[in-house]
Amino acid sequence: MERLWAPWRMKYITSITSEKPKECIFCRKPSEGKDEENFIVYRGPNCFIMLNIFPYNTGHLLIAPYSHKPSLMDLTEEELLGLMKCTSLGLRLLTEALKPDGFNVGINIGRFAGAGVEDHIHVHVVPRWAGDTNFMTVVSGTKVLPELLKDTYSRLKEALAKLTQP
Repeated sequence: MERLWAPWRMKYITSITSEKPKECIFCRKPSEGKDEENFIVYRGPNCFIMLNIFPYNTGHLLIAPYSHKPSLMDLTEEELLGLMKCTSLGLRLLTEALKPDGFNVGINIGRFAGAGVEDHIHVHVVPRWAGDTNFMTVVSGTKVLPELLKDTYSRLKEALAKLTQP
């Protein structure tokens, strides 16, 4: 029998089987001021971009407003605009840094729509490449991520510096 070791997955496995934290990650992570440790790539006036630490694909971004609100319908006009501006910036960063062939962009509103954090609205931006569904995904339901999060974070920060220089 072949074995695929992915020890970093244990943190995820135990997080979904243990009691959920009372504090929202989208509220806690930006307030800690540890952007590199929390993989916060960009901070806007009312929204921010961070890497998903349990990604579907390399470069999977999460974009959220700072305010703790469950739905797009609860956001102010400024927050809605900020969310879309950050989503657009996330697409540009991923294009510059990772050169994907396409993207999945989505918002899950409510638990029954698939929201993992159901009471704080957020956007998923998942880069996709031709051929990124390979035999591991099809045969065993296992996703192989070819790059460490800290390396992807560094590439995105370099792309941000490049895109925002005068």
